[in-house]
Amino acid sequence: MSEYRIWPGTGKLFIRRDGKPIFLGSSKAQSLTLQRKKPAKLVWTQAWRRLHKKGLSEANLKKRRTRSTKTARAVVGLSLDDIKKKAAQKPEFRSAQQAAALKDVKDRKKKAKGSGNKNATGVRAAKIPKNVKRR
Repeated sequence: MSEYRIWPGTGKLFIRRDGKPIFLGSSKAQSLTLQRKKPAKLVWTQAWRRLHKKGLSEANLKKRRTRSTKTARAVVGLSLDDIKKKAAQKPEFRSAQQAAALKDVKDRKKKAKGSGNKNATGVRAAKIPKNVKRR
């Protein structure tokens, strides 16, 4: 029950009904065994200490973890090669590219605004609210 060492000439041999021999080192262990107490519920037993992870050495305590490996995958709009090329580019080059694209968009908006004013005459029909009844 206690799993402590039983020195020669000490303890008792108890044979269970099923025929399994149990060596009892002390009267305390004998009394608790006859009361059918579970060793895992008795704090002083090795079974309880194993169950509650007590007295483990530092070497056994550390768990080995397998590190997850990152894999690059393609996105819907870009292939894997394109993603790798963009990552390899220098930040100055990318910021210059972004500025050029922004300037291009602004120029297009200016053109669209300029051409839009020529066609419109500026006369609009009066807006009538929908919830007002007309006579």
